[in-house]
Amino acid sequence: MSSMPDISARLEALETHAAHQGEVVEALNATVTAQWAAIDALRRQMGALVERLEATETRDGPPAGQRPPHY
Repeated sequence: MSSMPDISARLEALETHAAHQGEVVEALNATVTAQWAAIDALRRQMGALVERLEATETRDGPPAGQRPPHY
């Protein structure tokens, strides 16, 4: 049979461990949330840059029927 102090010590260790794990989970959640926000901002920025590039290519492309200067 286990003694009462032994069970109390084990229970306290488990509670401490669970509290620490809760803090770790909250920290990881905050990190993942911040990363998703950064990824979303980068996706929007990349989409805007792609649109600008496509608009520049169609506007400033070589005249029809002429070769580009590097040929």
